[in-house]
Amino acid sequence: MSASQPPHTTLISVAQLQALHTSGAPLMVFDCSFDLMQPAAGRALFEDSHIAGAVFADLNDDLSTHSPQFSGRAVNGGRHPLPAREDFARWLGQIGFHNGMQAVVYDRHGMNYCGRLWWMLKWLGHEAAAVLNGGLQAWLAAGGAVESGAAAPRPATQFAVHAALLDFVDAATVQGQLGRASQTVLDARAPARFRGEVEPFDPVAGHIPGALNRPFNQNIGEDGLFKPAEVLRGELEALLGDRSAATVVHHCGSGVSAIPNILAMQVAGLGASTLFAGSWSEWCSDPARPVAKG
Repeated sequence: MSASQPPHTTLISVAQLQALHTSGAPLMVFDCSFDLMQPAAGRALFEDSHIAGAVFADLNDDLSTHSPQFSGRAVNGGRHPLPAREDFARWLGQIGFHNGMQAVVYDRHGMNYCGRLWWMLKWLGHEAAAVLNGGLQAWLAAGGAVESGAAAPRPATQFAVHAALLDFVDAATVQGQLGRASQTVLDARAPARFRGEVEPFDPVAGHIPGALNRPFNQNIGEDGLFKPAEVLRGELEALLGDRSAATVVHHCGSGVSAIPNILAMQVAGLGASTLFAGSWSEWCSDPARPVAKG
C-alpha cells in the first residue's frame, strides 16, 4: 500500500472497502463462508451470491492441510491443521494474490471463519489484511454490489513469506506452562462446551485446566458489528483481572473461532497475542493431558 493509503490491518468498514474499490488500490476480497456441519455449503453459498470480484477460500480445502494441493506437512495437530507457510504462500500466488495487495476477508457467519485467513496472512508476515466489519450482511445492507457463480481466474503471482506478525504455540508448550503466571489460556468456545456438558465435534468434553472462557460471539454487538474498542477493552480487562494481556494464549475447538478474540484484543489496543493452533481437538487427542469440567 502507498504512503497515502495506509493498510487496513484489523477491521475495515463497508464504506472503507467501497472507497478502496473506487480508488483502484491493489485489492483482493476473500469470501470465507463455511459450515462445520456441511463442509460443502460454503462454496455453494459463495456461488449463489458474493461480493462482486471476491474469490472463495474454503476452510478445509484452502486454509488447512486436508487438500492434496498442499504437501501434507502440517505444522500443528487438531481438526484443521495449518499447512506449511511456504505451501500456503504458493496457494496465494496461484490465485493471484501478491505482497503489494490489501486483503479483505469476510463471511456471513458473524466473522467467525474469515478470521482464519486474516490470521494466516499475518502469520506469513502480511500486514495489509483486514476483516470486513459486519460481513456480507453489512455489505448487502449498504447496497454493495454482488454477483453469483464461480470466481474468474486471475493471473498467477509470487507471494513472498516474511517474518510472522502473529504466531502460534503447540500443545506441549501450553501444557508446559499450565498453572504459571506466564500463560493465560482463553477459550473461545460456547459455555456449555467449555464446561464439558456437550461436545459435538471432539471425543472428549471439557477444557484446559485454568482456562478462562470468552465465547467468540461476545465480541459482536447487536448491530452485527464488532463492539467499539473501548467496550472490548473493558470486557477483556475485566475477564483477565490482574493477568497481563501479553500472557494470553487463545484456543477453541480447532484454532478457528479463537481468532475473533485475537482480533478483538488488537482492536481493543491490547496488542498481539498467541494462538494455540491445534486447540481443544489437539489437546484432547492425548489422554495424558489433563481435562477440567465445570
